[in-house]
Amino acid sequence: MRILIKKVTIVDPYSSLNNKVKDVFITNGKIEQIGVDLEVDYTLLIAEENLHISPGLFDFRATFGEPGLETKEDFESGAKAAQLGGFTGIAITPNTQPTISNRHTVEYVVNKTKGGLVNVYPTGSVSQEIEGKELAELYDMKLAGAIAFSDGKKAIQNPNLLSRALLYSKPFDGLIVSFANDQSINHNGKISEGIVSTNLGLEGIPHLAEEIQISRDIYLAEYNDSPIHFASISSAKTVKLIKEAKDNNLKVTSDIAAHQLLFTDKSTLNFDSNFKVLPPFRLEKDIEALIKGLKENTISVICSDHTPIEIEDKDKEFDLAKFGIVNLQTAFPSMLTKLAPILGLDLIIEKMAIEPRKILKLPIPCIDENEKANFVLYTPSKKWTFKKENIVSKSKNSPYFDFEFTGKVYGVFNNSQLNIN
Repeated sequence: MRILIKKVTIVDPYSSLNNKVKDVFITNGKIEQIGVDLEVDYTLLIAEENLHISPGLFDFRATFGEPGLETKEDFESGAKAAQLGGFTGIAITPNTQPTISNRHTVEYVVNKTKGGLVNVYPTGSVSQEIEGKELAELYDMKLAGAIAFSDGKKAIQNPNLLSRALLYSKPFDGLIVSFANDQSINHNGKISEGIVSTNLGLEGIPHLAEEIQISRDIYLAEYNDSPIHFASISSAKTVKLIKEAKDNNLKVTSDIAAHQLLFTDKSTLNFDSNFKVLPPFRLEKDIEALIKGLKENTISVICSDHTPIEIEDKDKEFDLAKFGIVNLQTAFPSMLTKLAPILGLDLIIEKMAIEPRKILKLPIPCIDENEKANFVLYTPSKKWTFKKENIVSKSKNSPYFDFEFTGKVYGVFNNSQLNIN
């Protein structure tokens, strides 16, 4: 396939052509030529008004159901959702059934997803069966293809277990991903603790449940001189703690879920379970701190935190419904809508395409001549409304029904495969 993309704006902080409007010619899976008014022999012409091109997005954390929970999401439906959202690479959590806790389950994911447009990387569990008791087979999983290690949204309560994981994984360059949620402080909360939770009569999740474990885990990482990545932070105080750690040259990185920048605890006032997420939506002051953390590079990554939940577990009373939303299709458009006017496109691409791969030590795509073609095409100014029927995930738990976005994905290209939305 020989593809000519006409008059496309390049948004790639790593490219010498960043913010230039050029023609881009792709052949044999490679960016063959970039220039003005190219005259080449093409088989497909792409010419759209205000079209932009950037390195294919990489999602640091998404949950699928396969293996075992395919009714939530299987590899095919999850990869399709990722493509529609602009992602060409994705790291999936180990919270499956069976859990991704050994070499065999890692190999299953690697082999089952091989050859697709979207590169799927399994994250192995830190503890056996994600029970938080004994270390899983970290080294064997790394050799089999595990990209990092995490217990997903089951926070590691035992500090000795986390300390041993940090120490054990260091010689083979394994990255431990920590989700901070101290259960002794959480008290089975449903939404962020505060005025809204009190008025609704719902048990609140204090900011402290996140902050005290972040503080603990930073000390453990320092003690073991090991890198640590914090998943889905939500608190202003957490941003401050991570900034202090980075200022002290500790090997600390972090991510936020895209939806944490759009909604506050007030979004739960109508008891819509599609707004029940973990960590919970916080306060406006937390959103301000998170955006500042992105701008100052305290926070490294924006992810989807895609969590499909079957209808029987979501369409019920708010306090009984499970946490999570599907977000692969909406994470990037939501950031184009929210962050582009504030921080610009370069930062969004940095946080959603470049930094995730840098932390995971994966090759970073670049929009330049003679580079492997791995990119997303999008129109950042296009307004569109998201409907339930747009969802290709097997689960439909989204807070974005009838939400008007500014910014739409046109298509993606990777592994010599093209998908146009």
